[in-house]
Amino acid sequence: MRLRFNNYHLYLGLILLASLSSCGIYSFTGASIPPEARTFSVSYFPNNAQLVQPTLSQRFTEALQDKFLKQTNLRLVDNGGDLHFEGSITGYTTAPAAISGDDRAALNRLTITVRVTFINEFEPDNDFERSFSRYWDYDSNRSLSEIEDEAITIITEALVEDIFNQAVVNW
Repeated sequence: MRLRFNNYHLYLGLILLASLSSCGIYSFTGASIPPEARTFSVSYFPNNAQLVQPTLSQRFTEALQDKFLKQTNLRLVDNGGDLHFEGSITGYTTAPAAISGDDRAALNRLTITVRVTFINEFEPDNDFERSFSRYWDYDSNRSLSEIEDEAITIITEALVEDIFNQAVVNW
């Protein structure tokens, strides 16, 4: 069986594409952003956890900025963006995650928690203030310093994805 592509299919596709882009608030990343929003800002997220990892604040702040730069058409401004994020890192802990038969930790878990305040100047019903937490398990035969860089990257990506989804993906 041969599928034919004719003018009807072309017109139907163009109408569908035009209807998606004309509403102004849908993007192919799934982001639902008010059409009048042009900017976003991300305040520096200080590390207020009991255990402070020196580069985490900068890495997290930049990762959140990068996500919005890559996934939206919004322009980054220093402060007062149409969409604004602020908060702090409130937790950075490592603890046993699984115990082996001889009562030793088989896995350890690194957990990072961030407190985020989101302000949407055009849709205040979407504002929120909440904590996000993610973890990464690693073999207890490895030290935190061995896995820390990789773990922070993985956890930060997951946290940023969660925050992005909460802020602008309203499914």
